[in-house]
Amino acid sequence: MLVVIDTNILVSAMWSRNGAPARVVSMIISGELIPCYDYRMLAEYREVLKRPKFQFSDGEINSLLEWIIDNGHSVIARSLDTIFTDKDDKKFYEVAKFCGVMLITGNKKHFPDEEFILTASEFIQQCDLK
Repeated sequence: MLVVIDTNILVSAMWSRNGAPARVVSMIISGELIPCYDYRMLAEYREVLKRPKFQFSDGEINSLLEWIIDNGHSVIARSLDTIFTDKDDKKFYEVAKFCGVMLITGNKKHFPDEEFILTASEFIQQCDLK
């Protein structure tokens, strides 16, 4: 299943190996989920994960991002006219819309109210119901 993963899911999964974000990342690593991404998302992933406040090692960051690059689905999404209060979130929305997949985020209030935008917990709950 193809999905788009917001940066806050990666941060949360690396911060705590328990919980819904960690389960989503585990599903990516196991091959159950295939992340869709573009160059803008990769740049944000790297920039955010390298922030000193998180203290993630270069090895952890590089391993995760290399896994996404090697096993994910790289796209060049069309720019959309949708207005965002936080323009940094728009790229995730554009990639999800372009690919026609779910966007998994830790903060739905940054996105339009659409059915394909789910928190990690909502996504896991949907997976468990199937």
